Amino acid sequence: MAVSILSHEVSDLCLGKPALSSLSVSATVGEALSALKRFGDLFLSVWSCDQHHRCNSPRSIKVDFSECKCIGKVCLADVICFLSKEENLKNPGKALQEPVSLLLNSKVSGLVRHLEPHASIVAKRHSLPPLSFSRGRLSLLEAIDLILEGAQNLVIPLHSPFTRKKLISKSTANSTLHNNREYCWLTQEDIVRYLLNSIGLFSPTPNHTIESLNIIDTGSFTVHYDDPAALPLISQSLVKQTSVAILDADGKLIGEISPFTLNFCDETVAAAIATLSAGELMAYIECGDPPEDLIMVVKQRLEERNLGPALDLIEEESGILSSASDSSYSSSSDEEFGMGRSGRVAGNSARAGRSTETIVCYPWSSLVAVMIQALSHRLSYIWVIEEDGTLVGVVTFAGMIKVLRERLRSMV
Repeated sequence: MAVSILSHEVSDLCLGKPALSSLSVSATVGEALSALKRFGDLFLSVWSCDQHHRCNSPRSIKVDFSECKCIGKVCLADVICFLSKEENLKNPGKALQEPVSLLLNSKVSGLVRHLEPHASIVAKRHSLPPLSFSRGRLSLLEAIDLILEGAQNLVIPLHSPFTRKKLISKSTANSTLHNNREYCWLTQEDIVRYLLNSIGLFSPTPNHTIESLNIIDTGSFTVHYDDPAALPLISQSLVKQTSVAILDADGKLIGEISPFTLNFCDETVAAAIATLSAGELMAYIECGDPPEDLIMVVKQRLEERNLGPALDLIEEESGILSSASDSSYSSSSDEEFGMGRSGRVAGNSARAGRSTETIVCYPWSSLVAVMIQALSHRLSYIWVIEEDGTLVGVVTFAGMIKVLRERLRSMV
């Protein structure tokens, strides 16, 4: 049975997934912001080529793979964190004209891995039956190993019944061709969901507590309620696909600042991140419309720090995008990356789909229970607390995948 699981190709997990929404590396931060708002995608894939002038053209059929590949991803939280820097708050208009590559340069390399249609890692890396590498295509186990090495998204070509000529004529504003193909990406959530469907094969590991499996990460990002919002921690938690825990004086979890909640805000929250305390920021972003008193606090503190241009970001947030062009991106219906919509208490957002609740488990929770909890809330992490609310750490999709990967190794 273990061999049967491992023999599956990652392309099997891509069935029914939409084509990626994409953005050219030549785009600006403002164009990325316009695309994210216009199409409502949580993430956009960034490509090394200009898809409108090359990849969608019949002349691009013979383009080399190395000339056009996905090199990263961006989300609204990336843009917000970028605008939150003091030098960018002094001139938001100029900041939005900066290249989108600046958003990628701030991240760890290898988060997005672009794989060729029949890519396969060298079999010598594993002590596995040949079936796992049938037809030279990427196996599930290889995909798992790439994720454990740090990848968060695996870019996979979509199988299509269309010929090259039909694909080019079929491509519209709702899909993009790269190297004459459409692509999707496989996420950590996809892997965990797939493994959960066969969870009985991993017995007894799924019934063990997360504490006994040693997958609780105690090095999570934390800040106290009255501390500054800590932009660096928010940026780091975005890269790690977690969140920033807000603690009281006794170390008890009272909320979080989630980068994925920021994905449902607008760019005006950048000024709030730069001026508010962690607790104030939590209140600012937890509802669809920020409290009026906190908006006044943000404006007052911006004036005190001589950041007048940032006031325009709050008062006329749509005007600053008026010059942003749509020419560097295209879109599809894509709610990819499957990452959390998280926050604190019940609330609404102008962008549909946001949930506002801090999700927790306990050291004695079973692995399978935490997997179900994370998937049901579409979170990539779950906070771990003691019964009295004291924060213990966090469990992530990567940790879950790692322990099941070790179980697979022992079964083969």
